Amino acid sequence: MTHAMLKGSNVPLDATAVRAVLRWTPGPGVPDVDASALLLGSTGKVRSDEDFVFYNQPRHPSGLVRRLPKRSTPDGLTDTVEADLASLDPSVDQVVIAASCDEAAFEQVRDLRISLYDAAAADGEPLAVFDVRAETGEETAVICGEFYRRGDSWKFRAVGQGYPTGLVGLATEFGISVDESAAGAGPEPAPEPSASPTSFTPAPPVAVPSPDEHATVQHQQPAYGYPQPSQAPQPSQAPQPAYGYPQPAYGYPQPAAAAAYAADPNFVLPPQGPQFIRP
Repeated sequence: MTHAMLKGSNVPLDATAVRAVLRWTPGPGVPDVDASALLLGSTGKVRSDEDFVFYNQPRHPSGLVRRLPKRSTPDGLTDTVEADLASLDPSVDQVVIAASCDEAAFEQVRDLRISLYDAAAADGEPLAVFDVRAETGEETAVICGEFYRRGDSWKFRAVGQGYPTGLVGLATEFGISVDESAAGAGPEPAPEPSASPTSFTPAPPVAVPSPDEHATVQHQQPAYGYPQPSQAPQPSQAPQPAYGYPQPAYGYPQPAAAAAYAADPNFVLPPQGPQFIRP
């Protein structure tokens, strides 16, 4: 029986390994969509950057969470994440399944749906389906759902929470250290991916007013309108003239200096005489 899920609802999972399949309808102006997974610990953050499975790192080191190649089906394009939940390390409390797109926001993506299948069954009806809809239309990354532990079993919750900051914002939200200075390759074209490198190096995001606390390198923004340290006048420097007032006539005594000399009452001019003596 397939569970048609609403946002915020959850279902128990009997399968020990599952496939989470993202499907959407391609067309003019519809951006490509990429699936990703984050393995979270008890803090709600990744334990290390290796806990991020995406197009540049399609397989977790444990081999228990992996991203499968994109496919073109009669119903649309698909991107799939497979997870062996029962074999995951006990320190993993959640596996978040997300979608992202680079070319446009999710308001341009048509018929986005996540379907869960028993990975041990070659065919069959999905265990659950959830139609993912953009809330504002400006999202470029969406958490479609999450697998989470409940005692010795797992459940799946339909989430549908979006981010306008794309895959970079999603990754940093969960504790991934993003190297913003590296020039990386983008996601592979649909429907068939090519070989990908194994480091998270997306295109640099648009600069924001405050530095990103998770970024590898922090960039100090200038305080516009205020003197910078290199521009501040030093104590030994003479003050600059106040423009608009008479400037001193260099080489001539200044009024304040002339006043310092008192007149001598006994001073007389020398006798006047010819300046040139003729022969």
